Amino acid sequence: MRDTNLTIAELGHRGDGIAHSEGGQVYVPGALPGEEVTAEVSNGRAADVTYIKTSPDRIEPICKHYESCGGCSVQHLAQEPYLDWKRGLVVKALADRGIEAEVAPVVPSEPGSRRRAVLTAARAGRTILLGYHEKASHKMVDISECPVLVPEIVAGLRGLKRLCVELMPKKGELRVNVLSTTNGLDVAFDQADSKYESKFAALSQLAVELGLARLTINGETLLEARPPALDMGGLTVVPPPAGFTQATLQAEEALCDLVLEGLGKSKKVTDLFAGVGTFALRIAKSASVHAVEGDAAANKALDKALRVPRGFKKVTFERRDIFRRPLMKAELASYDAVVFDPPRAGAQAQAEQIAVSKVKTVIAVSCNPATLARDLRILIDGGYTLQKVTPVDQFLFSPHIECVAILKRE
Repeated sequence: MRDTNLTIAELGHRGDGIAHSEGGQVYVPGALPGEEVTAEVSNGRAADVTYIKTSPDRIEPICKHYESCGGCSVQHLAQEPYLDWKRGLVVKALADRGIEAEVAPVVPSEPGSRRRAVLTAARAGRTILLGYHEKASHKMVDISECPVLVPEIVAGLRGLKRLCVELMPKKGELRVNVLSTTNGLDVAFDQADSKYESKFAALSQLAVELGLARLTINGETLLEARPPALDMGGLTVVPPPAGFTQATLQAEEALCDLVLEGLGKSKKVTDLFAGVGTFALRIAKSASVHAVEGDAAANKALDKALRVPRGFKKVTFERRDIFRRPLMKAELASYDAVVFDPPRAGAQAQAEQIAVSKVKTVIAVSCNPATLARDLRILIDGGYTLQKVTPVDQFLFSPHIECVAILKRE
């Protein structure tokens, strides 16, 4: 290990600066393209970095926890090059699969817009820390602010910590899922101390005092003062505790607009990995929809939402593990469009079936450009034309990016 002079050539897919040295690539946390540094290098990683020349694109991070917190990786990069970098992640992922396509400018995200967070609580002696892990560490950062989260969650941090005091296990960490809804915070604790049942009355009183909409502990809903509702295209949906929802309302609306634009005049659509109906409920205003989702709680939430008459087209739903049982070619024959929004692992098996089908329009939504590119390659090889890919920056200051891809079969 010795001091090495390095010039940062590019920004890596995780937000680290990358320099090229005689020994190979060196990853320099926090560095930006064009910057010159000296650092101690070991196993391709830089430490004890000293800046000789800084980039004009470097800005002051907006969070006081930024240097230690691992929640964000690129707060120090100006807006325009930041969005260019995120778009570049998508372009590179497609290029790695030999795909050339129009990649639109990134739909940006605003600070203070993230309505869903997963926090961690841990003990530090007699103190409870609540926040995120440090960068590349198991140590905790006890946050008092977070410029990414909606103000309602930030304002609730102190109250959440009071609940953590009552629920901390003797060993290990406590997971805290928080969702800001139209009726207040929906809070779900996981890995809580098993003896919490003896504190039902005190916990319920505290939840009421804190104004929580719902409190769930280890999968059991202890209190629901008000339905923790989300507005999805004019229809009220109550997601299951700690269930999947789009991270920001602005991104959800942008994704839905892109999906609807891609569907055009499609009349019969199947929405795969449908969740609680984020896309299906909006599609149902103009087309019949069959929603397929493997999670029973999400199916139940969608069923409950559909019990309120809204003048929609026909909406049906099915519980099905699409990874194990993708919709087959014959099952897809009755649809003129397919929408799929899988987890980060993508939807390879389902893409293979779509590729041999005659479905005219396919809309692929993904939070992982690498698996999206793999699935798009399958569809393109099956005869689809990739018309457009639009990145949506749902995960501000992080290396993650959401995408909507529109494909048509001539």
